[in-house]
Amino acid sequence: MQKIMVLLGLIGILVFTTNYAYSQEMSLATFQETAQVIIDKSISQNVTASIALQSTSIQEIKIPAELEQKIRENNRITAIVLTNQNQCILGVYDESCIIINVARDPADEDFSAIQNSTKKIAELFIDEVNQTFDTNAKFHSIFIQSNDELGRALETSGTISGRGTISAVYTMPMEDTESMYEKISALLLPKVIRESGGFYDIAKNLSKEEKSKMTFSIIPLENKSLLQLKLSIDYPNMASSVKEVSPLEFLKAEKLERSDYFSIGFYPLNSILQVVILSPESTNVSDVRGNIIPTQITDGEKIPKEITKEGWIFDPEQGGKIQGKYIFGERTSINKDELVFSLGGIELIAPKNIGTSFDESTIIVIIITVIAIAAAVFYLKGYK
Repeated sequence: MQKIMVLLGLIGILVFTTNYAYSQEMSLATFQETAQVIIDKSISQNVTASIALQSTSIQEIKIPAELEQKIRENNRITAIVLTNQNQCILGVYDESCIIINVARDPADEDFSAIQNSTKKIAELFIDEVNQTFDTNAKFHSIFIQSNDELGRALETSGTISGRGTISAVYTMPMEDTESMYEKISALLLPKVIRESGGFYDIAKNLSKEEKSKMTFSIIPLENKSLLQLKLSIDYPNMASSVKEVSPLEFLKAEKLERSDYFSIGFYPLNSILQVVILSPESTNVSDVRGNIIPTQITDGEKIPKEITKEGWIFDPEQGGKIQGKYIFGERTSINKDELVFSLGGIELIAPKNIGTSFDESTIIVIIITVIAIAAAVFYLKGYK
């Protein structure tokens, strides 16, 4: 009887520790934090680093429900943008802007008709938008997008602008990024997100840099709106000298920590680091210091086979455009040195120092193994 009780105790511990290690199921939240570094060796020669916080929930990024619905139900509004980017639109200098993007009405055949039609729609929204942002922007001009110049200026790559889009531009005195980001964050982000740290803390620290700029966008979708608060900084003429890529160097951080907002569950895909390298000549990723996650091809894209492990997914890992995404797995923070990789080398993985280290998951696996062996030995000894 005593042997049976001991055996049951061992099995109970085994089951408990196994559940502890593997009980977490992946979830997806509406709130997303993304860190991005773009190294453009092809055209601008700039390095651009940014932190974006976005959600489709007006509980997580707070704009009035009536305004969100009104924007979404107007079938010509494509985006509303608040920014202190330099020259937010052609002809605007040293001023912050609110830009209301409107799809062109095919019935408007000349500039006068386009201008009147666009301004008429924008005027339906500007007072409520000013009230939401605590601003007092005044009408400046109507600008016709002949290409994606606005998207490139605001680093949205066609998300909020593009050919056929008309912009109603409202301006106000330029505000420094630190005070503007602090004010807009306090207005739009609930206290629980602001106090949960993570990428928000990096953005807040980055806003103190002289060349940093912020953009807030409302992009109406079919049944909801995409709300995004973005803080970015440019490093002019630095791209050509980058041989070793250290993403956190450009984000002015020693480590990348996830928001505690996700601590209630397992949300491995809601905190992402993305690095993009644009090169006039073919290059390749090499000497990766961190992990590279095993992947499988699904619909032409690399998908991680194991989301509980932290590491890089490079897709592609060579050519004129390289894109790498780093996921945290079950970890809550990643150190600066773990994210470093090189360009143009021979070996994909950097040589690692051989040493002994134990993290919590390793200890759990060891405990499980020891208990399983002990249970098996006990069982065989007692019941031959």
